[in-house]
Amino acid sequence: MSDSNTTNFINPSTFILLGIPGLETTHVWISIPFCTMYAIAILGNFTILFIVKKERSLHGPMYYFLCMLAVTDLVLSTSIVPKTLSIFWFNSREIDFSACLTQLYFIHCFSVMESGIFVAMAFDRYVAICNPLRHSAMLTNPVVAKIGLAVVLRSGMLVMPHPFLARRRPYCRTNIIPHSYCEHMAVVKLACADIRVSSYYGLFVAFCVLGLDVFFITVSYIQILKIIFSLSTKDARLKTFGTCGSHICAILVFYISAIFSSLTYRFGQSVPLHFHIFIANVYLLVPPMLNPIIYGVRTKQIRDRLLRLFTHKGT
Repeated sequence: MSDSNTTNFINPSTFILLGIPGLETTHVWISIPFCTMYAIAILGNFTILFIVKKERSLHGPMYYFLCMLAVTDLVLSTSIVPKTLSIFWFNSREIDFSACLTQLYFIHCFSVMESGIFVAMAFDRYVAICNPLRHSAMLTNPVVAKIGLAVVLRSGMLVMPHPFLARRRPYCRTNIIPHSYCEHMAVVKLACADIRVSSYYGLFVAFCVLGLDVFFITVSYIQILKIIFSLSTKDARLKTFGTCGSHICAILVFYISAIFSSLTYRFGQSVPLHFHIFIANVYLLVPPMLNPIIYGVRTKQIRDRLLRLFTHKGT
């Protein structure tokens, strides 16, 4: 019996996404938390954007970066969830070859972009706490715009080789991807050619993002902590540290998830495939869901504006 998925071809017209292999019978149940997390991410991030736009007192560097983070989270979660839910609900597993590479690009590009925004936010907190008198002079609107542009260009250029390298590979084995979305290594592993360039470049991007970004964030917070611990009173220390609390929580959620997923993918050969695919989805869904909650709860200005919004609606 012939199998169209295993016949020889240079470039497939479509790929077949399996969802979460081994858990096909529970796809509908898994879709419930996935859909819930996506709905919270959409509602929360749009709420952040709405509040910052409406409240003129929030028109500053910290909140501009927060808006960039919200937009990034919206694009990142939307890049994977609709297709994943269509697999879970309607068994719609086919994805066009070009659409697959586009999804691959968006997922990795906006993941890198999110990391860059966290670095920019750490720099903003560093200037605000370590050089408060120069904060408004250093981080003007044009400077914030240039930082945002640099973050976008860096992520775009770093990830651009991924789809180009993937497109140039001959695919003569199968077009079945044991994943719920077009993850870079999951796609190139289907190629019947040497994929070491793609693998090494993927490690290089991971080092640039996870390595350098975490290093810069750590250096910023070491300097911030030095200032905090040098303050004379406990109340002053707590108040100053409180301005960084939401950022630290968001950073921990993102990087712990990213490092765990990366280590599981590269070194967890004994980890069941369905567990790895599930974690890979959660890694891309949890930060977009939690970021607006973290900033909404821990940032007084956003919390107060949100309470006023509901209070006015209730009266």
